[in-house]
Amino acid sequence: MAGIYIHIPFCRKACNYCNFHFSTSLQHRKRVLDAILKEIQTTVPVFNKHQNIETIYFGGGTPSILTKEELLSLLSALKRFQWTNNIEVTLEANPDDISPEKLKLWKQAGINRLSVGIQSFQEDELQWMNRSHNAQQSLQALKDIVDAGYTNYSADLIYGSPMLSDAALMNNLQVLIQMGVPHISCYALTVEPKTVLAHQIQTSLSPELDQEVQLRQFNLLVEALGNAGYEHYEISNFALPGMRSKHNSSYWKGVPYMGYGPSAHSYNGLNTRHWNIANNMQYVKLIEEGSVAFSSETLTQDQIINERIMISLRTIEGIDLHAFEKDFGTTALTVLLTSSEPYRTRGELLLENNTLKLTAAGKFLADGITAGLFV
Repeated sequence: MAGIYIHIPFCRKACNYCNFHFSTSLQHRKRVLDAILKEIQTTVPVFNKHQNIETIYFGGGTPSILTKEELLSLLSALKRFQWTNNIEVTLEANPDDISPEKLKLWKQAGINRLSVGIQSFQEDELQWMNRSHNAQQSLQALKDIVDAGYTNYSADLIYGSPMLSDAALMNNLQVLIQMGVPHISCYALTVEPKTVLAHQIQTSLSPELDQEVQLRQFNLLVEALGNAGYEHYEISNFALPGMRSKHNSSYWKGVPYMGYGPSAHSYNGLNTRHWNIANNMQYVKLIEEGSVAFSSETLTQDQIINERIMISLRTIEGIDLHAFEKDFGTTALTVLLTSSEPYRTRGELLLENNTLKLTAAGKFLADGITAGLFV
């Protein structure tokens, strides 16, 4: 199976923690969409074009501002590939873009899963993040999604911001739990360079992020969601039984996928990566000229091993050591086990049933542990 990712570079408003913003003027919008369509229609995919497509994901800026006709044109172009009968088609949406009318149109267009950027139900935190929606719009959006008949949807939350108390975090979680949201993604707030937040911290207008607070809140949300019956199947993702994201899971399993649009990435599932140019208008110009709009690399054996370590450790399944030895040899396995020993001694990694996985204590430290295991 393979996946498709469509990066839509439209956003009405830049947030404190995001440096992404692009004009949605009709002229720019049409040129970008036409370029994405041309890329879909003409670019040789990194996978066999006869390989079945299991997931399609519309992400990036604010793909929920696309009209039904624009979505249908993109989905129609993707019919050059073979789809599975139960294909998962996800659309990222902001709460203020969701309405009963739009939900009906999205269903008609073939969208069968939604990912909603809630971020918080705390008004002061939403304002601090410079979000374009408020808490009431988020609550109404989730109710409208259910009323529209969607049973497969996800909500994003941010934790670890200077504006979020532990009590407020628990309130955010309880709202989603009580509403029965089937999938919840929780991300620690990070400071990206050249963002409003980065400037505010540099000029002391906003406090620096506190890693101890983020660790405490991570542990709180893991416990709360676990008690509510959610499976912590990946570092940032929690799902009720049977409600894992197929698309995201494909990334963590190393499944091949094709990305279209500015800054989109592709992977052939073996050893090759492509990434499109990030600048929107340069991307458009190259596509219009019929030129190559992406760069690529062939991964070395060490990079492939590191990739396996990174994506496997993020999941609840961990690293299958039998498969690791089969794919990379006994020497590579020995190196991995030796490198993992200090983390196992500290209780951050667990070796069990020939599987190496993160413990509860190790999950928040996943990035550092992963880097320590790289060859």
